[in-house]
Amino acid sequence: MQYYLLYKPFQVLSQFTSPDGKMCLKDIIEVEKDVYPVGRLDYDSEGLLLLTNDSSINHQLLHPSFEHKRTYWVQVDGAITEDALEILTKGVVINIDGKQFKTNKAVLKTLPDDILVPERNPPIRFRKSIPTSWVSIELTEGKNRQVRKMFASVGFPVLRLIRAQLGIYTIDKMQPADLLSLTEQEVKAGFFR
Repeated sequence: MQYYLLYKPFQVLSQFTSPDGKMCLKDIIEVEKDVYPVGRLDYDSEGLLLLTNDSSINHQLLHPSFEHKRTYWVQVDGAITEDALEILTKGVVINIDGKQFKTNKAVLKTLPDDILVPERNPPIRFRKSIPTSWVSIELTEGKNRQVRKMFASVGFPVLRLIRAQLGIYTIDKMQPADLLSLTEQEVKAGFFR
């Protein structure tokens, strides 16, 4: 079995084909033909993505009943408030496929403004009169565009979204498009402790 950890860059599809010509995984990495992502990251999100040909781990990593933790670093438009963080911590109601969905409790904390993250191309828009804030959010579920919808529900649109941690693995010392090969033992120890 093959296992890889990829730092998916911004504006790259989390798949190996692109019906509309957008950049996709085959444009940035080369892996065996039977290797696929476990889960996904949106085209306009970046960060860690596990790829494998071991289909036995998909259910354990993706089904919410296993409460597999994912941590995202989120840069939002505006100075995030304690009230907004408290509301997000308790869970909020968002729209998923036309239905109301209450998110699980989340763990949030503010991050320093000078957090070290790789440059993004293109960079986020900069406005002198409106500050931005960085927040870490840990979730155990992953609905479509969930983090963006959660922050929008409390009035803080997301400017940049990075999946910074999956299991014990982090983006520390990684750059966009970096691909690390993992052993089966490293995957079991890193994701199923």
